[in-house]
Amino acid sequence: MKLMELTVTQIGNSRGIRLPAAMLKKYGITDTILLEERPDEIVLKTKKDKKFSWKETFADMARAKEDWSDLDAAVADGLDEH
Repeated sequence: MKLMELTVTQIGNSRGIRLPAAMLKKYGITDTILLEERPDEIVLKTKKDKKFSWKETFADMARAKEDWSDLDAAVADGLDEH
């Protein structure tokens, strides 16, 4: 993995970074990207990379420490029958 330092610059009323043209071409980035915020990092992905898998979903839930314990109560109330 290559580490690259980018400068945060003023863009209108916002601040942003500029990605090198070679990187945009390499990953096929044209107009939009997906940003995933994690507890200790920010991940940029192209839209074609946005595939859900159970493994990634469970890992994301574990990182977020999601609590699904109330789901059992909803199932017990008959909400799963429809």
